Amino acid sequence: MKSPVYFSDVRTKEKVSLLDQIDHLMEAASPENFLEPSHLVAVKLHFGEPGNSTYIRPIFAARIVSYIQEHGGKPFLTDTNTLYAGGRSDSVSHLATAVAHGFAPASVGAPVIIADGLLGNACVRVPVKGKLFDEIAVAHDIYHADGLVSVAHFTGHGLTGFAATIKNLGMGGVSREAKLSQHSSLGPKIVRKRCRGCGTCIEKCAFDALSMVDGKARIDLGRCGGCGLCIAVCPHGAVQVRWNEKAPVFQKKLAEHALGVLGNKQGKALFLNFLLDMTPSCDCLGASDVPIVDDIGILASTDPVAVDQAAVDLVTEAQGNPTSRLKSHCAPGEDKIRGLYPDIDWEVQLEYAEEIGLGNRAYELIPV
Repeated sequence: MKSPVYFSDVRTKEKVSLLDQIDHLMEAASPENFLEPSHLVAVKLHFGEPGNSTYIRPIFAARIVSYIQEHGGKPFLTDTNTLYAGGRSDSVSHLATAVAHGFAPASVGAPVIIADGLLGNACVRVPVKGKLFDEIAVAHDIYHADGLVSVAHFTGHGLTGFAATIKNLGMGGVSREAKLSQHSSLGPKIVRKRCRGCGTCIEKCAFDALSMVDGKARIDLGRCGGCGLCIAVCPHGAVQVRWNEKAPVFQKKLAEHALGVLGNKQGKALFLNFLLDMTPSCDCLGASDVPIVDDIGILASTDPVAVDQAAVDLVTEAQGNPTSRLKSHCAPGEDKIRGLYPDIDWEVQLEYAEEIGLGNRAYELIPV
């Protein structure tokens, strides 16, 4: 059975804006009894890394917030702290970045809450029926929300080929520990030339896995619990991720984490994909490049796999932008994702997501 995916073209009528179309999409796609009075609704989006300028615009987030409020829900905008050190690696920096990018409560009409706490370790462990994981560390405030609206920006991605709803949930809806387990099969490493022997990582480690040797920190991987907290607290960027996971395995891990995030959200989740400003890399990059195709529109569904498959198909059918990083596969019908990342089999993500019951790749596209 095909899953319905609702689509609003970026071309609009004179009196019906793209903002109005968001209302129509949510009305058409929302499951029955999705929004109930006083229910707390997490609106999960990406606030953009400092330096990035193509993240989803706050005006769209404000319209989604307004729709939820008009239907009795109590929305909050949310994301989780990053695995790597930077402008979104702790809640203080993350909130400052969100406000700087226009996601202030006064402008979007709702509070902004970083779902995994001050340092990215506030989580709820959720069991999953996966092949790689038995449980997933879901971000605390996303888990405890009554409902979820995933607002994903479709872009290219160096490990998955593309990033959309599954990535927004599987990477953006979990704690730092879970992010580390997806990207690496080993614990963090110490870059000795950066380490100044301050001892901050040793003080914060809950597993007694760090020690000082010859004035430099050292990690005992046998003791390391894989929480990644040392990466966040090191003031000198000396504790770093071992980015050693292969793309196919990473994609499967990502899908299982998305499954965990949605474990208690059956009938209480809606997924939007924004096919606007579709850059070659995701919004975690501290810069923005030329979009690979022109703006296409917005998709909405209750099926996270179907909405991602529909997004890829629409991008495939579009004319590629020859002034972008897309140097091949530019013609309509040619695979734009493989044109960007020829060594990445992006279908692994969707095939495996369907296999583990996250959703259905077969869909019916319904214009709204």
